[in-house]
Amino acid sequence: MRRLNALNQKQALKVVKEFDAFPKVPDDYKKTTPTGGGVSIVVFILIAILVMSEVAYYASTQLKFDYEVDTDADGKLKINIDMTVAMPCQMIGADVVDMTGQDTNMFGQLTLDKAIFELTPRQRQYQDVVQEINAYLREEYHAIQELLWMSGISAVYKQGMPPRDDNPVGQPDACRVHGSLEVNKVAGNFHITAGKNIPHMGRHTHVAAFVENADYNFSHRIDHFSFGEPVNGVINPLDGEENVTPDNFYMYQYFMQIVPTEVRTYAANVDTYQYAVSHRNRSINHSSGSHGVPGIFVKYDLNSLKIRVREVHRPFGQFLIRLIGIVGGIFSVSGIMHSLAGFVTDLICCKFKLGQYKKENFSDIADSSSITDNFPTENIPGVNLLATDS
Repeated sequence: MRRLNALNQKQALKVVKEFDAFPKVPDDYKKTTPTGGGVSIVVFILIAILVMSEVAYYASTQLKFDYEVDTDADGKLKINIDMTVAMPCQMIGADVVDMTGQDTNMFGQLTLDKAIFELTPRQRQYQDVVQEINAYLREEYHAIQELLWMSGISAVYKQGMPPRDDNPVGQPDACRVHGSLEVNKVAGNFHITAGKNIPHMGRHTHVAAFVENADYNFSHRIDHFSFGEPVNGVINPLDGEENVTPDNFYMYQYFMQIVPTEVRTYAANVDTYQYAVSHRNRSINHSSGSHGVPGIFVKYDLNSLKIRVREVHRPFGQFLIRLIGIVGGIFSVSGIMHSLAGFVTDLICCKFKLGQYKKENFSDIADSSSITDNFPTENIPGVNLLATDS
């Protein structure tokens, strides 16, 4: 019985052996050359470089973007504001009114501080840098994934406007409006205009009876304007915006489309908002038919879609496949190139009688064959000589 099992195993091994796609060549039949050794060294170095780069590529992460309907319609929207208007604080009012009719009194309170509108040289330098960066981003980057998490550029914004390093003469001529408001997640209108807000018969009204026409000046500078919690690296389109009005009665309108964004990365885990903005400015002249209220108006609306941003590693299977392709491909291509180069070299040397194909080499071979003719073979066992007629 044991002999039968052993026989069956041998038969099975014999069948499996027939399917061997990797036949072994005896070492005695292998021939090594200096050129082959040099090519092998170059191939090993190239493989090591590519493998290290592939490992570094796999270790890095990538951002994955998903889009879904925003179902959190009952939540709150945080507005972060920091801007300076070239009018005294007692002459202006800053408020938010949403489409439900609720105003700032229900959302919180902004802080109004006296300020100087003209910047110091150090502050102007910072302002110019921020404006140049934002202008570059608007021209060169148009996709959200290209604009997010540019930590090198966003580091400029973290510093903020530097403090004044001089002692200004005279009374403050501007008002810094800053703070955060918690508003409903519906379309709304943030505005800064002349006069304070005085509720009248359930309507949102600004009374500017004590503001002279010559006092109107809605030149403004926006140091920061964002929605939601701040995220490292997110560039806000209005940061660094500065507009100087050409006349007293002037209206600045900003139209924003807000996109809820859920960030889940190794550096941040927050729910924030991004926005795209366009603007339209015009003079108010009732005699020429240009009606309206002079001031700064930011009209915003929320997108119904939400963006989910996740930071993920590349699949490990993809890493193995690419690694195998690199090693196997380099070996195969280098072997083909080496064989092709050897074939071309042999062809050229044979045609022009170079190298081992010189005439002297052939004469040496002929002489060596004549030596074997005189070598006695009749006494060697197992050797039969054919007799020839003389």
